[in-house]
Amino acid sequence: MIQILNKKSNIMKIIGLSTGAHDVSYAILEDGKVTYHAELERHTREKECSGDAVQFLLDNEDLSDVSYVTNFIGRWRGGIPQRYPESWKRLQSTLEKVGGEYIEVGHHKAHAANAFFSSDLDDSMIVTIDGGGDDDGTGTVQETCATAWRGDRNKVEHLMTIAYNFNPGVFWSNFTKKVFGLSTGPPKGNQCGTVMGMAALGDPEMYGEAILNDPGFFAGVGPFPYEMYSGIAQESEQQAFNVAAGLQYATEKKIKEFFEFLFTEFGQPENLCLAGGVVLNSVMTGKIPEWFPFLKNIYIPPVPYDAGLAIGTAQYLYHHELNFPRVDFAGPFPAYLGGIYGKDEVTAAVKDLSWRVSSDEEVVKLLTEKNVVSLFGGRSESGRRALGNRSIIADPRHSDMKDIVNERVKHRQWFRPFAPSVLEECVKDWFETEIQSPYMSFVSKFKTECAQKVPAVVHHDGTGRLQTVSKKSNGWYYEFIKKFYEATGVPMILNTSFNDREPIVETPKNAVDCFLKTNIDYLYFTDYNILVTKNS
Repeated sequence: MIQILNKKSNIMKIIGLSTGAHDVSYAILEDGKVTYHAELERHTREKECSGDAVQFLLDNEDLSDVSYVTNFIGRWRGGIPQRYPESWKRLQSTLEKVGGEYIEVGHHKAHAANAFFSSDLDDSMIVTIDGGGDDDGTGTVQETCATAWRGDRNKVEHLMTIAYNFNPGVFWSNFTKKVFGLSTGPPKGNQCGTVMGMAALGDPEMYGEAILNDPGFFAGVGPFPYEMYSGIAQESEQQAFNVAAGLQYATEKKIKEFFEFLFTEFGQPENLCLAGGVVLNSVMTGKIPEWFPFLKNIYIPPVPYDAGLAIGTAQYLYHHELNFPRVDFAGPFPAYLGGIYGKDEVTAAVKDLSWRVSSDEEVVKLLTEKNVVSLFGGRSESGRRALGNRSIIADPRHSDMKDIVNERVKHRQWFRPFAPSVLEECVKDWFETEIQSPYMSFVSKFKTECAQKVPAVVHHDGTGRLQTVSKKSNGWYYEFIKKFYEATGVPMILNTSFNDREPIVETPKNAVDCFLKTNIDYLYFTDYNILVTKNS
């Protein structure tokens, strides 16, 4: 392939698209580094909304210096040219004017590229698992929900494509909707995570084997007794928990068997990279180190679901096709790829509110006094999970803090857990498994004596979905947690996304709107030490 280098900027600029029916986004790569990633839902304020990714791109970016635009193959969902012909014509015309080129990459190939090229691993097995997408790893475009690859420096080579009837993603969505009556799309988003949270309170032995052994289990289509399990779940809250626990149990057994098959077929790897929406099941991914202790590293990128395809298609082109070497991120792949906002935008958003200049130390003190604080600073996080820049935080030492945040702020079910953001060097002292989890990708069990100290971030089975925080991953957040550690002896804080049944806040105005409609006590703009309180 001929390398197209923009003459004006002398930079290899690639814009990747994710143009599916959900998780619409675009990403900008400049000489291989992701400099921006925008998810449409953050701007429409509707979770997992559908929309015109090309129009979203054209409305916000100057393409005069672009070398390539990449997208994933979308034959089975209807590609951009069919769904949004006018935008497509504009994009084609623009590329013709600037001498750019449009490239398509297989859906699962893009997932695999996102996982491997976002890691710091030179070689790895890569596994993608989702609800379905087109793959061209074999040279023939086909539908699948699971693939295996091998990453070697700047190459991603296909190993295996699994038949489409192995469909954990669609099965979980069907189960979530038909059994529990929960949302699986806009405007509330996919609530499979709620079911995962319910599972910790149930007895997996009651229904786990029956679900696992049903012929319709994990099938995207075909008969499964959803109605029967719906009836059971409606008998009582505990029965709903038991059904959810059975689903989680069966899922873990099936996924473990899948990995065992791959490791038998292709050998036991030291490194494993994962992508696809199914790997958002952090309870399942958290057990992989226990299942396969020969694995030295397990990596999941911050955007493993379809919004990450915008990044993955561009990474695949840059490294695999154009043969450019890997990028050194000087730490974990940056999860903070969204917008950043100046002081003028912040002060404009808070001009009618009560605010003052504060300090990190004062905010730490407010936390210890049992206040709930929302954080806004730096670039917004890409992905489903807030990681300190658009977060709501609280003191995890109080047993009632989980209920306070669920009822006063998040307005969601009482059992939904919250994550601990923990100093990376303290993980070994507080959790049974020492693991790096900078994007909240893994659930791990607390040490018993430690769990008692932070009840607000411990789930009912003694686990927590931890975010490990280092200086390299988020310098400000690291120093802030360290100050809390010095004040309390606890190296972690409760962290949840800054939102209320909507996408994570993106702009200062979004932050103020969410702050005003909830019972958050304080809003702290960390870049400018601006502390906002409720008007009296």
